[in-house]
Amino acid sequence: MTAALQNYHARMQRVLDHIDRHLEDNLDLDVVSGIAAFSKYHFHRQFTATFGLSVHRYVQLARMKRASYQLAYRDAQSVTDIAMDAGYYAPDAFARAFRRRFGQSPSSFRKAPDWEPWLAAFGPLDNARSKLMQTTYTPDDVTIRDVSPTPVAIMEHRGDPATIGATIQRFIAWRKATGLSPKTNPTFNVFHADPRTTPPAEYRMDLCVGTDRPIDAHGERIEVGTIPGGRCAVLRVVGNTDNLEHAALYLYRDWLPASGEEVLDFPLYCRRITFFPEVPEHEAVAELFLPLR
Repeated sequence: MTAALQNYHARMQRVLDHIDRHLEDNLDLDVVSGIAAFSKYHFHRQFTATFGLSVHRYVQLARMKRASYQLAYRDAQSVTDIAMDAGYYAPDAFARAFRRRFGQSPSSFRKAPDWEPWLAAFGPLDNARSKLMQTTYTPDDVTIRDVSPTPVAIMEHRGDPATIGATIQRFIAWRKATGLSPKTNPTFNVFHADPRTTPPAEYRMDLCVGTDRPIDAHGERIEVGTIPGGRCAVLRVVGNTDNLEHAALYLYRDWLPASGEEVLDFPLYCRRITFFPEVPEHEAVAELFLPLR
């Protein structure tokens, strides 16, 4: 890639980062073109040519994604406050736009989200964000750590990865009921299957919280287990932590064969460090752990 193209991509990435950080602010063409230092008379065409959708459409989808996360996973905010954060000063206007996009009212989505239309609605946003080059990892990005065993409480997700949102909702509700806050008890995901090669009905992933205290299941099926200690290859992922496949592929395809290391008989797992929507999406952080012999 030429230096000029790298600079162009960096300016466009700066726009996306600014949008993520300022979803509740004015994000009209004058503002975002100024962030990129491009002429406002041409920027809308440049943005659409790069990302496949207009600035206005991108901002709408980014705001709706944050709003849907707040509705599904964060019950402290009212629908009215979420509507205002998404740029709607009238809750009924937000409700109409939300229903048009997802086929549910905000209130019904909060109670029982239908994840299939939700995933379809954000296809253009995910596609736009993939237009710029994905993070290019190097061996220097991988560190070898000696980690201590971590006792965990486990909620299993079994079935189509597209329905993981429902399991996450139950997991969050259960954590709140037991007082196991992410601020005091670390969050892990253990990946027992590869979603690219596993039939959807057979996909399995564990949602885990670090704790060594007795567990009250509160009506859920909760198991007790341990994430083993020992040597691990660790790769830090910043941004788009909903999809860790690119990082996992680097570990298995590139880093592991060149490292001379052998893997332990325990699945790839991650620790969630910061979470969207508490932080802007491009600032969410996860660490992938590949257990080694």
